[in-house]
Amino acid sequence: IADKLKRILDQHGPESVFFAHHPSRHAFNYIKPFCDALGITTLHTHHAACNLGRLMGMDYTWGANLSVDWTNSKYILYIGRNMGGSINITSHAGMFGRAVESGAKIVCVDPRQSESAALNDWVPIRPGTDLAFLLAIMQVLVSEDLYDKEFVAEHTIGFERLAAVLPQYTPEWAEPITDIPAAKVREIAHGLADAAPAAAVDTTIKGAFGCNYENSTDTARAMAYVNALLGNINQPGGIAIRKGAKLAKPDFPQPAPAKGPRNDGVGTEFPLALSNGLLHVTMENARKGQVKAGFFHWLNPLRGFPDWDHMLEGMQSMELLVDFETHMSETAMECDYVLPESNYLERDEVVGNWGTLIAARVQAIEKLHPETRGFDEAIKMLAQKLGIGQYFEYTIDEWNEARIANQDFTLAELKERGAMNERVEQPKGMQKLNTPSGKFEFFSQRFEDAGYNGIAEWYPPATGLELNSNEFRIVHGKQPYHTHTSTTRIPMLAQVTKDLDSARVWMNASRAAALGIADGDTVRFTAPDGRGSEARVKVTERIHPDVLFTGGAYGTRTPHFEATKDLGGLSPHDFMQYRAEKISGHVMMSEIIVTAEKV
Repeated sequence: IADKLKRILDQHGPESVFFAHHPSRHAFNYIKPFCDALGITTLHTHHAACNLGRLMGMDYTWGANLSVDWTNSKYILYIGRNMGGSINITSHAGMFGRAVESGAKIVCVDPRQSESAALNDWVPIRPGTDLAFLLAIMQVLVSEDLYDKEFVAEHTIGFERLAAVLPQYTPEWAEPITDIPAAKVREIAHGLADAAPAAAVDTTIKGAFGCNYENSTDTARAMAYVNALLGNINQPGGIAIRKGAKLAKPDFPQPAPAKGPRNDGVGTEFPLALSNGLLHVTMENARKGQVKAGFFHWLNPLRGFPDWDHMLEGMQSMELLVDFETHMSETAMECDYVLPESNYLERDEVVGNWGTLIAARVQAIEKLHPETRGFDEAIKMLAQKLGIGQYFEYTIDEWNEARIANQDFTLAELKERGAMNERVEQPKGMQKLNTPSGKFEFFSQRFEDAGYNGIAEWYPPATGLELNSNEFRIVHGKQPYHTHTSTTRIPMLAQVTKDLDSARVWMNASRAAALGIADGDTVRFTAPDGRGSEARVKVTERIHPDVLFTGGAYGTRTPHFEATKDLGGLSPHDFMQYRAEKISGHVMMSEIIVTAEKV
């Protein structure tokens, strides 16, 4: 691996190489200096297929990735988020449960009646129109003087520009676009205003604001706008600005940050895009011969990103691909080398802080397969071969001891406890934000300078709004017993899918009846370019008539996952062609229209 990578770096330069990972504090601790030492500037995370639009929308309005103080909120508007299927059951679903128990009003705007929506006020919406819904909410807040005028005057810029475009976005205008009655929009707007500042539009994880539609980045900006109009930033029950535990900076040698061109268009083709990376664009450039080598860690983009053929051709166009993995995923199968990693129970990891919590993952069992290595060990071995080993001459214990040198407990005590809470005094009230103005920015000069609209205004999803009689839009989401595409391989979890028959695709009952489709039937779904797949359906009233829903864990293509062979289901990625959203560059994962025909 080292010999091949050296040759590629010499012949094509570091801009021809990338490192892609699902970010973890432990791995990034080694990935960043590894890439910096070699001059590699293109680092990818999974965010381009998850929540990149959301991150960008928040970054250019209030300058940070913020969440809601759910526990103290009196009114929470969730858009496309299912807390009952949360990826973090312990904290997120726990806080959601406490909000329900405390009597908070919870409204779930979602094409599907999810677990969360079933417990609360479900408002079905046409996919891709959440931006229109939020604009209508703002129109009511401003036209009826329901917004926090003092907060807007003191802590925001650009409100006049927003106010100038809002009169056209009435609830009556939004009703035929979103399928939400105008009276319901007004009811929600008044409910938010009455409870403010202990009210919020949830910032979600993915949903409407993530990477699903062409307008998702501006939908995320609009979500932030509504919260600012409520004056809820850093107010109890509103949007939380929190300080986390502060860890010390170890004094070990580190390379200077790599500088130079990227191979994914960040900063050039996409001038405002964040450094999280656009792996699908890198694969397009690999197909053109511009990218020669790549590394993967804890990421399965061949199954987790849309357009199998596009991603596969990109991978097959390169000269060197290396995967650090615990199992033979679809991506691992296409790599030249797979370096088998120890399971998370079999290794120590670097200390991290999660809010005020300082935690250490400690090896719990002996390695089941002694030939495996922790990621830190593998990177160190490779760094030695590449002549950059001087940046990794420390053990995990040495690094961790340096990280907690400013704390009043020892590493041995932290390992014994697992986690320690640091007493951190939290800021109260509005703080200076990490934006150019230091204030909340309704109007973004940076957007306008880059050729985009400085104010988030309405435009439809890329696939438009109209459907033919046999056409549907596909949306996808988490199920609480699976994590992305990696856990259906586990026999016990695969059995949960079988017991619940939950790999079926949800279809609206009236639409199914019109097509002669009954519950449990096998249906052929076909994209406009002819690509298709078959799956059994769940016929239900709990989904918008335009919509099909599938769990995001299915459609596995690796023969190494024995447990998945008879699960059924489908992956939305198999219907979508390669495309990148114009602002953030994300993949637009729900811009899919398919026809349905009973088999």
